[in-house]
Amino acid sequence: MTSPAPTGPTAPTGRTDPSTSPGPGTAPGTVKIAFIGAGSVVFTQGLLADLFAFPELRRVHVALHDIDPERLATAEGAARHIAATRGAEPVVTAHLDRRAALEGADFVINTVQVGMNEATRLDFRIPARYGLRQTIGDTLGVGGIFRALRTFPLLRALADDIAELCPDAWLLNYTNPMAMNVMYLAQATPLRRVVGLCHSVYWTVHDLAELLGVPYEEVSYLAAGVNHQAWVLRFERNGQSLYPLLDDMIAKDPQLLRRVRVDMYRRLGHYPTETSEHSSEYVPWYLHHDSEVERLRLPIGTYLDIIKENTAEYERTRDALAAGAPLPVEGTMEYAPQIIHSIVSGTPRTVYGNVPNHGLIDNLPAEAVVEVPCLVDSLGVQPTRVGALPPQCAALNRAYVSANELVVRAAVDGEPRHIRHAAMADPATAAALPVERIWDLCDDLVRAHADLLQPELREVLGH
Repeated sequence: MTSPAPTGPTAPTGRTDPSTSPGPGTAPGTVKIAFIGAGSVVFTQGLLADLFAFPELRRVHVALHDIDPERLATAEGAARHIAATRGAEPVVTAHLDRRAALEGADFVINTVQVGMNEATRLDFRIPARYGLRQTIGDTLGVGGIFRALRTFPLLRALADDIAELCPDAWLLNYTNPMAMNVMYLAQATPLRRVVGLCHSVYWTVHDLAELLGVPYEEVSYLAAGVNHQAWVLRFERNGQSLYPLLDDMIAKDPQLLRRVRVDMYRRLGHYPTETSEHSSEYVPWYLHHDSEVERLRLPIGTYLDIIKENTAEYERTRDALAAGAPLPVEGTMEYAPQIIHSIVSGTPRTVYGNVPNHGLIDNLPAEAVVEVPCLVDSLGVQPTRVGALPPQCAALNRAYVSANELVVRAAVDGEPRHIRHAAMADPATAAALPVERIWDLCDDLVRAHADLLQPELREVLGH
């Protein structure tokens, strides 16, 4: 089970060094953590709150990088405030130059969103004109495909810099689409110390335990599959399965049946590890049908509302720092701080990570990126072999993986036709559109995002 980050006593305020080099405050042997995309300020705040809760990590060097000066300054101010609140004394540096942030890093946390909100809006608006419904659009489907294709050039450049400047660093990736990004890093770059991190397994089990009135600390579980479509294979308390209790709860509350993942659980026998909004996008059964959208209360385009709220929350943080107002400092139970703590301190713990399969799950392809439990200690992140998934679960995962493979091959081979092949193979897209419309849609999205795509993939193909 994942160990939550401990909180600690209050101590002196943190110190900062806003220069673009490591600076005189960086002591030899200090653990250096580079945040790439630190302008995702709210997420960065949560990670720092978790990091500074560990006594062993209160004097680390935090190197913040973003290409947006205002967001970078806000992230630095937030880091200073969190350090003071947590009683930490880190070295904090802020860098518009990515290479300066990476120089000598031990850990690199990637949270970059290439194209930011406007690119995401295009990922929704253009498909909507074709009648294609999306809810989140960051993992699979045309939204996930084009988010990946925008991100791959950044990942290639980042990997080159890491290989040169900090070759022994662990790259902890949070950027979606998780599975495609980690697969690309494995196939197109020399990096091998890479793990993709997502909180969906933890929060799924946490929320199931809360629903059943069972203390999370008393629950044992095993999950495996692919990111955002893994499966809770074991869900137990004192050696007894909690699934019968969940079945009773569903039978007593008809409203639970109006959730996509409860519907999937009843039919597949294992609970999926992402929200209903996410889960609806990876299968062909729901979003294309008006009756299912209504029955399962699916919020079409909900991610557009999420990015508005994220922007508003960033602005509140920026304005509070400028006014000297207090900010909430709350831990997030994210895996990256736990991984860093385990590697630095040798404290063993289990987290869930996204890594190349290579025999971890028998009935998924070897090159697939899978989500499995991983032991973490001073030796690093060590994935656990799970064996075979239930065949019905593996079948859905294989459809997901097939689309992933085609997107990565498009980039690695410079083959624009594979973008269309990936959209054709995607279950939800194929259920909604005839093949000519899929190609037209891909052409429109290529035109819209051309400046962010690698040159070989900017070709408009027609039918």
